[in-house]
Amino acid sequence: MRRSFGITLLYVFLDFITAAISWALFYYFRKSYVENMPLELSEQFYAGVLIIPFFWIALYTLFGTYFDTWRLYLMRVLSMTFKSVFIGTIIIFFVAILDDEINNYNSYYTLIGGIFFIHLFLTLIPRLLLTYFIVKQVHNRSVGFNTLLIGGSSKAVDIYNEIQSLPKGIGNTFVGFVNLNGIDKDLEGVLPYLGHARELDEILKIHEIEEVIIALDRSEHEKLKQLISIVQGRDIRIKIIPDMFDILSGSVKMNNIFGALLVEVESHIMPFWQFIVKRLIDIFVSVIAIIILIPVYFTLAILVKSSSKGPVFFRQERIGKNGVPFHIIKFRTMVQNAEKSGPQLSSSNDPRITKIGRTMRKMRFDELPQFWNVLKGDMSLVGPRPERQFFIDQIAAREPQFLQLNKVKPGITSWGQVKFGYAENVEEMLQRMKYDLLYLKNMSIALDFKILLYTIIIVFKGTGK
Repeated sequence: MRRSFGITLLYVFLDFITAAISWALFYYFRKSYVENMPLELSEQFYAGVLIIPFFWIALYTLFGTYFDTWRLYLMRVLSMTFKSVFIGTIIIFFVAILDDEINNYNSYYTLIGGIFFIHLFLTLIPRLLLTYFIVKQVHNRSVGFNTLLIGGSSKAVDIYNEIQSLPKGIGNTFVGFVNLNGIDKDLEGVLPYLGHARELDEILKIHEIEEVIIALDRSEHEKLKQLISIVQGRDIRIKIIPDMFDILSGSVKMNNIFGALLVEVESHIMPFWQFIVKRLIDIFVSVIAIIILIPVYFTLAILVKSSSKGPVFFRQERIGKNGVPFHIIKFRTMVQNAEKSGPQLSSSNDPRITKIGRTMRKMRFDELPQFWNVLKGDMSLVGPRPERQFFIDQIAAREPQFLQLNKVKPGITSWGQVKFGYAENVEEMLQRMKYDLLYLKNMSIALDFKILLYTIIIVFKGTGK
């Protein structure tokens, strides 16, 4: 169900209108009850009504208010609204109110309380009404998320029957099931059989799956790990049946008291606001880098062109976030038609690498054109290095966890690139993967800056592998 865009626009529209009305009411409250002055609609008033709502929309976006809006629920909306209005009020107070002339300091408390409660009240009412409508649609089973059930044991049948018999829907629209051992008699006739688990990748695409429920015994760790790794590389929620240890350890967290007993595999790698900040940093740094490095680009282009026949830039299809392919762009460091015999990884003494290309690789200069990929949104400054499907298939066959790296945008540099460098074979790719998985589990803006710093050191020292 890819229909969040319309609801998201409605949330944004309502928030914009209520923000404008809130500022107008606050202006009236301030002039009439705090400053005891006649109400005059000055330029300051009109500027506030037009500009302040954009500030609030930006702040709400940072808080993730407009992310996956069909899955919002009343308590989450209440919590997010309170936090964002509180922080927004503090910012507006220091930016737009603190330098105003007032009779006494008690007026400051009145002003900050006024803007907080006026904005909170007016914002909450339409938000809660719209969220109530969404929740009602889900509970009535009018709206649901395409759900795939994996497993064919009695556990799979039990969890399916439990979800279907709930008094209120929890958003699962089952499209079929996938079994590890062929068609299961218990589920046959209840749900369509979509295929074997080895066809899972194609099934997820064809049926536009948004949620997967894995009904396997937790003792089947290897199968469970493989299945989770395949699904986690996509924008899909994963839920598994908990065992008694999960329940006792507190791993089972439920947002809905009517929900089935399931553990959701955490999909949020870092707070949503950090993803927004990360993207803003990507855009800002890429624009600045492209402008500043124009002389370097021209110099490297001349060196590449004079080193051997062929184009200056090298374009190649790589796999990006959620398995979506894109074309990476680099300065060419090898002779033309270097892969005429098929996909090959380079080595330290690879004869295909040109003389200038070897130097560029050590200093990472061949990666500089990728600022354009970052600006386009295909890549990020920091993230796991993108690979070709040919090698992804080989690595995933040996270590399915590699597919988890598809959860985020690939990067110009990565923790694996800093610690290990270029991989010369699949074995080295597996070793580098450990660092990238470690990055994935600990993603943060602070870690990105640390990796960028180490990358800059490698560039200046020319010690890259």
